[in-house]
Amino acid sequence: MLNKKSIVDIDVNGKKVFVRVDYNVPMDAEQNITNDTRIRATLPTVNYLLDNNAAVILACHVGRPKGKPVPEFSVAPIVKRLSELLGKEVKMAPDCVGEEASKMAADLKPGEVLLLQNLRYHSEEEKNDPEFAKQLASLADIAVNDAFGVSHRAHASVEGITKYIPTVAGFLMEKEIKFVGQAVANPQRPFVAIIGGAKVSDKIGVISNLLEKVDTLIIGGGMAHTFDAAKGYKIGASLCEPDKIDLAKELIKKAEEKNVNLVLPVDIIAADKFAPDANTQIVDVKEIPEGWLGLDSGPKTSEKYVDALKGAKTVVWNGPMGVFEMDAFAQGTKDVAQAVADSGATSIVGGGDSISALKKTGLSDKITHISTGGGATLEFLEGKVLPGIAALADK
Repeated sequence: MLNKKSIVDIDVNGKKVFVRVDYNVPMDAEQNITNDTRIRATLPTVNYLLDNNAAVILACHVGRPKGKPVPEFSVAPIVKRLSELLGKEVKMAPDCVGEEASKMAADLKPGEVLLLQNLRYHSEEEKNDPEFAKQLASLADIAVNDAFGVSHRAHASVEGITKYIPTVAGFLMEKEIKFVGQAVANPQRPFVAIIGGAKVSDKIGVISNLLEKVDTLIIGGGMAHTFDAAKGYKIGASLCEPDKIDLAKELIKKAEEKNVNLVLPVDIIAADKFAPDANTQIVDVKEIPEGWLGLDSGPKTSEKYVDALKGAKTVVWNGPMGVFEMDAFAQGTKDVAQAVADSGATSIVGGGDSISALKKTGLSDKITHISTGGGATLEFLEGKVLPGIAALADK
């Protein structure tokens, strides 16, 4: 695991443990949590600490309150849900630093859990302010980072705190480093990456880095149109980034030079407008009619993608193949999800849209690892050093 210490490498008995978690979960207007996946993902770490007689102090951020208390970004709904999931009371601190939080942390006994109020109620968190990090560190003896999803950011609770108390990886963090890190550093081959989504500009670094490592790269979604434009095809009114056409040409050339099988759509489901009730037709990728836009990959493309995934040993997937939120344009993404599930490969899926698409297909349990990080997963796949991981204690 990149030679970083995890919670099993330290003695937590009788200790106060500060755990940075990623509980930035979606909520509806009434502040009911609509998806608790991120909370559930940390339960192995929290339960391990409780079973080993630690007092657990959890810290997270919710939304973007911009450095001041905003009631709709309170952690109160999370306290309620976490209490249900753990089957025990979770105490809630009115702030994450200050007299009251310090007293509650000091009084916390082994086997008890305290959740601090939203870290981002203080602008010092995102500024990685040393004094703020020191105040957080003063609450505990040891810190655990189980928030892979924020570890690409050098914030006080992620990176700053490590300068004051020893910090190790939680089980979720360990799993992310193992699967995502391993896929990039030492994948079992054939290694196939599937990159979709709307824009090339969001994923340039990932595509460029993966071209150095993969055997096959499948490109789908809106970004494929920029590659089609680079090949001189007629793309109608499809999404395209004209300023990235030269870059797409370079990436196509790089794939040839590296002997990477670059798989792009051959047919498209085109629509006369961006709407669920649009008129649609299946067209050759070179001939999207004037004024029409490509919103999903076509059946021949799905066959090509499925074929490219056969025999794969490692698969990384980030980004949908079409506008999967509209049922009329979800088939391409469903076909890829099914092919990844059936591949028998070590499969890693990351990015909110891919995970939502996967949930929609009901195939989540057929995937080896669903990454909890959005931007963090992408940066890890780019080969970047994530500050939150770099700062963990070495073995």
